[in-house]
Amino acid sequence: MAGLCLAAAALLVATVLSKYKKSPEQVGSQAVCLALGLWAAVCLISLSLFWGLALFSLSCLLMYTYLSEQEWLPVDQKAVLVTGSDCGLGHAICKHLDKMGFTVFAGVLNEQGSGAEELRRSCSSRLSVLQMDVTKPEQVKEAHSKVVEKVQDKGLWAVINNAGIFGFPADGELIPMNEYKQCMAVNFFGAVEVTKTFLPLLRRSKGRLVNISSMGAGVPMEKMASYSSTKAALTMFSSVMRQELSKWGVKVAVVQPGAFQTKITGTSDMWEMHEKKILEHLPREVLADYGEDYILTLKHFLAHLLDTASPDFSPLILDVQHALCAKHPAAFYSPGKRAFLWLCMASIFPTGLNDYLWKTNATKARHMPRALSLPNRNKAM
Repeated sequence: MAGLCLAAAALLVATVLSKYKKSPEQVGSQAVCLALGLWAAVCLISLSLFWGLALFSLSCLLMYTYLSEQEWLPVDQKAVLVTGSDCGLGHAICKHLDKMGFTVFAGVLNEQGSGAEELRRSCSSRLSVLQMDVTKPEQVKEAHSKVVEKVQDKGLWAVINNAGIFGFPADGELIPMNEYKQCMAVNFFGAVEVTKTFLPLLRRSKGRLVNISSMGAGVPMEKMASYSSTKAALTMFSSVMRQELSKWGVKVAVVQPGAFQTKITGTSDMWEMHEKKILEHLPREVLADYGEDYILTLKHFLAHLLDTASPDFSPLILDVQHALCAKHPAAFYSPGKRAFLWLCMASIFPTGLNDYLWKTNATKARHMPRALSLPNRNKAM
């Protein structure tokens, strides 16, 4: 009897943990957690009654926490600001929130662009398009004035910092410094600027701050030094703000998605422009070591990322919805194919094992820099 109780308790814990901080679609991760729960149940059968009761109490606590996360607040035309809404994830989030009944402020890079026009055409009158380049403080302040004018006493319920750029994936040594700075300006400083500007409204409503980070913030990936560094900074900023804003009743959530098929990676013309910029500005010694052929193969890595990315945004949109509407939202969400699994492994596994697993999971066509491909250099090493 005690064994059955322990097994049930362990399974309960595994089920709760498999739901926590992840999307329901990530069945593979759930299976892993359930398997661990079964293994734990077998081991726990031999424990004393005291530890069995302790585990059962912990299971009840976790179940209470999980069930409380499923309590939903009414939409009631709450106002939400979303940055980076011209296309991709931000565009889809705006449409989804509008359908739910939210009052949506869609911040866009170009209010006369096709993305902004599509939002005006397809969404309700509750949605307002705002010109908002997050790297320009004057545009952020102007957007703030328009939001205040429209919401008045209703207040602003949430800010979703989604605006971001990806840059061109390359070895960290090859990425120009101005690209590091540009990525940081949009992905980190832009989000901080928007957050600081709109926080008084969020504190007043005891609302939500949702920052769209990346799986790359917690999982080191080759050729993504500029992008991942900015997202790691955003994730840490969000974690600190979560602690500081809790006393105001504001809840902060970080979404760390895997790869989704958006326009953030740019077009083939943009890739060629980045290649040209790298070749023109590299020091002679560095260019000689890497070789022009290696640099021209970098776009294949980007093409591989796009091939493995998911066209279905629904896991991420549902996590954003949960962060906005749940009475007790999670601190972290990891939608997307294997995102939850990779983040867990990066936190738990030894560094060497993580590096090996990531390399074996990467594209098979691994090109090497010119200097490392030379027979004499290989022998010397």
